[in-house]
Amino acid sequence: MLTVTDLACARGGVPVLSGVSFAVPAGGVLILRGPNGVGKTTLLRTLAGLQPALSGTVDFPEDQGAYASHADGVKATLTVTENLTFWAQVHGSRMPDDILATFDLETLRDRMAGTLSAGQKRRLGLARLGVIGRKVLFLDEPTVSLDAFSVRLFADFLRDRHLAQGGLAVIATHIDLGIDAPELDLTPFKAGPQTTGGSDEAFL
Repeated sequence: MLTVTDLACARGGVPVLSGVSFAVPAGGVLILRGPNGVGKTTLLRTLAGLQPALSGTVDFPEDQGAYASHADGVKATLTVTENLTFWAQVHGSRMPDDILATFDLETLRDRMAGTLSAGQKRRLGLARLGVIGRKVLFLDEPTVSLDAFSVRLFADFLRDRHLAQGGLAVIATHIDLGIDAPELDLTPFKAGPQTTGGSDEAFL
């Protein structure tokens, strides 16, 4: 389970959100909503431990969290298979035999990642989630660059594999994934207006 209590977070020292509390059980998903710049990315990065919280607590099983952002995180000079094998080895796991088929990458298994289209790279980046063995996923707009067919592939993976095996996910997305999940609008948690300094809204 993931439990978040009275969390406040900032970007570049500027408060972005405050008083955020929620819980996600094993097998559950929470969808983050809100306008651009409200703080979805900042919240996900804070939940994943990539930046410190201003206050509050985030509790989930140690070493079970993984964050995936807009970047695909693929190595251009490795093949599709080599990329997935690399990430499996980094996390001390093995690449599932069916992960290429799960993300429609079988015919691309020997292609250099640098030659893939944007959508293919995105599918490869998402396929990493199936090899790293982490139960708690923090996903920032995971369906960027994906067509409708690929969105369904990702949703099927999330529902039928990750969640079915006791994983959970917190996802910032404007896309309907076809998964029955509660939504949390972050607008009411937006911190008060700053009086000094500045922020880069692209990273909020």
